[in-house]
Amino acid sequence: MPSAPPPNWQSLADDTVRYLRDLIRLDTSNPPGNEMRAAEYIARILRAAGIEPIVIETAPQRGNVIARIKGDGSAAPLLLYSHTDVVPVERERWTVDPFGGEVKDGFVYGRGALDMKGITAMQLAVFLAFAQSSRRGELGLRRDLILAATADEEADTNQGIGILVERHPDLLRAEYALSEFGGYSLHIDNRCFYPIQTAEKGNVWMRMVAHGRPGHASIPQADNAVVHLARAVDKLARTRLPARITPTARAFIAGLAEGIGGGQSIALRAWLDMDALREVPLHRLVGDPGLAAELYAITHDTVVPTVLRAGYKTNVVPSSAEATLDCRTLPGSTPDTLIEALRQSLGNDLPIEFEVDSSGEALEFPFDTPLFKLIERTLKQHDPQGIPLPYLMTGATDAKHVAKLGTICYGFSPMQFAPGESFFEMVHGHDERVAISALAWGVRVLYEVVRDFCATA
Repeated sequence: MPSAPPPNWQSLADDTVRYLRDLIRLDTSNPPGNEMRAAEYIARILRAAGIEPIVIETAPQRGNVIARIKGDGSAAPLLLYSHTDVVPVERERWTVDPFGGEVKDGFVYGRGALDMKGITAMQLAVFLAFAQSSRRGELGLRRDLILAATADEEADTNQGIGILVERHPDLLRAEYALSEFGGYSLHIDNRCFYPIQTAEKGNVWMRMVAHGRPGHASIPQADNAVVHLARAVDKLARTRLPARITPTARAFIAGLAEGIGGGQSIALRAWLDMDALREVPLHRLVGDPGLAAELYAITHDTVVPTVLRAGYKTNVVPSSAEATLDCRTLPGSTPDTLIEALRQSLGNDLPIEFEVDSSGEALEFPFDTPLFKLIERTLKQHDPQGIPLPYLMTGATDAKHVAKLGTICYGFSPMQFAPGESFFEMVHGHDERVAISALAWGVRVLYEVVRDFCATA
């Protein structure tokens, strides 16, 4: 472990809270984004600390900021990356100003507090602490440390880090990268787990289109596109695609079973090891419905209808009707294999076509690496009873872009929540907030991981 003096932990936490509050006050709701205001804010902070960042506008007002602390080059770089755009809000549903950065009852409130301006603030605070120690000669780095805060993660328009990867790959190229989500505490049956994202599902956004005979609605016809679509959607709702267990999902479920113990542990181990049990619904084995749904999602391709469109006039039977499908795929699945599985499930009696609008590949990274093992050790040092586990994220992140550079990407943005607090229930929710204590704990853990991975002995 490097022998340099640690930073003042309280000052590091205070800086993190200040940066977060300032970032929340910059409305970067996407659409339209306007992340340039966040990029310029971060750039000002970096310049004040003697670091000259690179600010790139990938589209009008879509700002990205990148900075680097040079190491001695004996090891490849580590990238800390985050996005500064946030999802829109329903102001009338909030009890505070969603862009006020208000502190109340020990929490920082505001859109992006968790997803993911809180993480941006933590990474910025850690980066600046290393810059200060390096400048004073207290800490040498064997790796370059790269900081990137980028635009447009929350929308499917690729006006952020995807463009940077394509046009400026050398600014971001690294051996490893840390970003959202993972390292937060997850309380299950009085045990505390720390899922570390080592994989994420892919996405296939497509339309299921039903065709039928158009005509006057006063004369009912069996060949009705709306009826065909309704039947297809109903079949989809009852469809269970085959279970498939990736290495990450297996490690997560096995670690979960070992941690919780008892009858649920035995049931989960049996479900993992016996193919015949894979058809048993997980809610029959796991008492927590939310956990059962999560385990189902990380072991199956999933298809969820989200939008229905049909018709244009009350008395006209339309020739087509469509449902928008949000599909999430496991590593190894493709849009073609998914569509084939859906065709088999729906059968041949419905005049249905599938049209893919966009897709993103699923990712899975090794978790037997030095960095992952360091993350495990550091979490255990700060919570000896906690159980770190590799985790498959059911959503998608900007790792899909960064991975194109050959980078191993982990979701590691440590925060410690109290029992009863649910990370994912607060993300994108009304009154989104993060405890100051969670930020203080997390920024210290992140600092120690980065220090022990990047610093010279």
